[in-house]
Amino acid sequence: MDIWLTLKKALEMYPDSIGVVDGGRTFTYAQIGDRVKGLARFFQAQGIQPGDRISILEVNSHAFLETYYAAAGIGAILNPLNYRLVAREIAYILNDSGTDWLVAASRFADVVNGVLAEDTSLKGVIWIGESPEASAEIPYFNYDDAVENHAGAFEPVTVGENDVAHLYYTSGTTGQPKGVMLTHKNVCLHALGTIAELKLMDSDVWGHIAPMFHLADAWATFAVTWVGGRHVMVGQFEPEAVMATIEQQRMTLSNMIPTMLNLMIKHPRVAEYDYGSLRVILSGGAPIAPQVVKSITEAFGCDYIQTYGMTETSPYLTFSILKAHLQDLPPEQQLEYKSKTGRPFIGVDLKVVDEKGTPVKADNEQVGEIWVRGDTVTPGYWNLPEETAKAFCDGWLRTGDLAVVDAEGYVNIVDRRKDMIVTGGENVYSTEVENVLYMHPKVLEAAVFGIPDEKWGEAVTAAVVLRENETATAEDIIQFCREYQAAYKTPKSVIFLDELPKTGSGKITKKLLRDAYGPK
Repeated sequence: MDIWLTLKKALEMYPDSIGVVDGGRTFTYAQIGDRVKGLARFFQAQGIQPGDRISILEVNSHAFLETYYAAAGIGAILNPLNYRLVAREIAYILNDSGTDWLVAASRFADVVNGVLAEDTSLKGVIWIGESPEASAEIPYFNYDDAVENHAGAFEPVTVGENDVAHLYYTSGTTGQPKGVMLTHKNVCLHALGTIAELKLMDSDVWGHIAPMFHLADAWATFAVTWVGGRHVMVGQFEPEAVMATIEQQRMTLSNMIPTMLNLMIKHPRVAEYDYGSLRVILSGGAPIAPQVVKSITEAFGCDYIQTYGMTETSPYLTFSILKAHLQDLPPEQQLEYKSKTGRPFIGVDLKVVDEKGTPVKADNEQVGEIWVRGDTVTPGYWNLPEETAKAFCDGWLRTGDLAVVDAEGYVNIVDRRKDMIVTGGENVYSTEVENVLYMHPKVLEAAVFGIPDEKWGEAVTAAVVLRENETATAEDIIQFCREYQAAYKTPKSVIFLDELPKTGSGKITKKLLRDAYGPK
């Protein structure tokens, strides 16, 4: 089983169906197949061999999808790059991965020029869009020219299902980023699992809204193609543009991180668009407050599925899809389950264990760490055997996420181990406090973290972004929290910001908040 199979199936079954919509450009699957084959032949003409690394620096686009498949067709390893990184960070990844060729959008020319000023092993750059002035050191090629000039028959190379297909670098919020290896088997079995779980069909229209360099969205490249569905590319997230695209392209489903959805449902024009085509919205990347879930279902009039996963697991580990008998519960109780992290993803073995590795009680109270194993779990980190060994215990990947599990088998993350706050001898899980903050009508975004405190050990601290044209004091926010939770969980201080710091995938990063507001 290999990634090329997913495209082959679409070419055989749905050649004349619209496969990709990218702004003003529309491509059938037959056209996409021809473009992928041309790009693959170009790569081979440059001497790229199976196992060689190709990196890509691009927003969501048809070119990104084509590069995923062209790399798979020649047996190369694709390394999607976070376009929010600076040149030195990208140069580190290129050197660590041993990348020789870079596919880059011309909009990132300044960053690429900065990368070329560093010491890298790059042999060439393929520019998507208008090519900048050629470098004297390495050759430049135009993406569309490369595709068109190498059109013709193409026979994909034979790869093993355990061969590495993708190399995703973690965000690197602590130390240097690590390259997570995903095999063809990892990617394909994950795609099959999502097809089954989400009941994907050729009638589905997937919105690529979260970045394709991140697995929050990248997995859909293969699952949606496999069933002959339609890919709609949204280059970069902007709330109203996304709402308009849902209406115009009749999207049926997409996955977005909570930050994106929160900005959309609180947008002043959210009610002006037609979301009647949507059947489900997925969200992952961070725990979500029940109040936000309720607002999502009300605003978009569709079902909601909370997801949880990791780069190391392709990514999904859980879905909050309701069991049949839970669908008979009153709406408020259904909401509780839909807001949970969810029950295990098909094909994943998952357990929540205490510090001795013993499964916790299914009482929704005892907290433990999530451990997982299965065919969608990474074989390890690129050239880091010691880091790989530390991540696993008896074949189980230790996620570092703390959760409870209920009698129905639904887990619910209460915090990252590193984000748990210990104040006055009590454990405070930041997500619990954030859920209360999101209930405040004036709060747009919130993040809770601990900072060292002489009296309490750590002080619960909240960083808050207010909705547009709203005002509130720290005491207003603190008093609101006191009404809904124990005093020791209530923030000791509130920091008001215009925007919360985020990782490249759009997730709120608490490390930067701790660094900024902790002791100097």
